[in-house]
Amino acid sequence: MASFNRVILMGNLTRDVELRYTGSQLAVTDIGLAVNDKRKNQQGEWIEEVTFVDITLWGRTAEIAAEYLTKGSPVLIEGRLKLDSWEKDGKKNYKLKVVGENMRLLGGRGGGGGGGRSQSGGGSHDESEYSAGGEYESAGPPARSSAPARPPQATQPPPDEIPF
Repeated sequence: MASFNRVILMGNLTRDVELRYTGSQLAVTDIGLAVNDKRKNQQGEWIEEVTFVDITLWGRTAEIAAEYLTKGSPVLIEGRLKLDSWEKDGKKNYKLKVVGENMRLLGGRGGGGGGGRSQSGGGSHDESEYSAGGEYESAGPPARSSAPARPPQATQPPPDEIPF
């Protein structure tokens, strides 16, 4: 039987990022994410429910998180579920965590939760998405296709063409 383990979460950091390194100098950090949900109860009243999720980031993703994120920063994380288990005082403990593989920064550089990319000038570049997985790492050139090449699609209109 096939299995599928994918999680996509969007929320705000519950604490500042504390970066550490393993013995082999691989960056790692554990972040807390608060994910809010608003729904109606049986009486028709709106209630807010907050779910707190622990997420582990590795490699360059962990370094970027430490550089750009602080408590309260909005972020989108894609990853996989992992069950951690340990024994303490003769009792077996379990905790479900997320191993973050992709991260998208949602706020601007000045903080706040704008939900878009930073439009600051200067020579800055967009570092809004990072991956710790191998999907962006290639062992060689991309495979050739017999289909005609398509021009690259613009991901965002130039600032002077925004319709508002």
